[in-house]
Amino acid sequence: MTMMRRRAALRWLACAGAAAASPAWALREAAEASTRLSQAQSRAFQAWMLRIVTAQIERGPSPRWTHRDCAGLVRFAVNEALAVHDARWLRANGIASDRRLPPELELDASQAALRNRWVQTGGTVGHFVTALALVQHNSRFVAREISQALPGDLLFFDQGDEQHLMVWMGARIAYHTGTVTPDDNGLRTVDIKQLTTWKDTRWQPASNNPNFAGVFRLSFLS
Repeated sequence: MTMMRRRAALRWLACAGAAAASPAWALREAAEASTRLSQAQSRAFQAWMLRIVTAQIERGPSPRWTHRDCAGLVRFAVNEALAVHDARWLRANGIASDRRLPPELELDASQAALRNRWVQTGGTVGHFVTALALVQHNSRFVAREISQALPGDLLFFDQGDEQHLMVWMGARIAYHTGTVTPDDNGLRTVDIKQLTTWKDTRWQPASNNPNFAGVFRLSFLS
């Protein structure tokens, strides 16, 4: 990231944190999606997203997940949560049909079109989006306090030259380290206590940590 882009990113993060005190800020969020899921669809989506992330952790990364980093995990889980979860999809993703599965989302055409459509920096739309653009243009700020997070929300960290996303799973947090070795697929989960007391304080999701930008929720969720 160039110095100019780095400064722009930090200005945006600072504004997001400052605006959290204003309840009207969310209504002014430029990244607000024009197409939204209903509350019932949003809950079903969040359940499918967590089920898909859990499958990657339990079974190892699906061969269908090709770009394996923190933002790639989010993109894959979101896109697959918006898919039709029929028997073919379950087989392709290695998810047993006899397990308790979330209800189907039953999306209309405009909602189904959200799949693989990410708003990128500059306003273009495509299949790829970085971690920074994912929260800037495809999510809305929730809070700096993790007590406000819902399952499927994103924790965003700015570590200088790199930005990183984690997925709030409820009792645990899932993420990809961005480093894959022959013996390590890069996937990790930690519980809340582990993360809030992490030795490297840059990764603690605390409101007094300048590297923690806060909790973000996908814009199309109600």
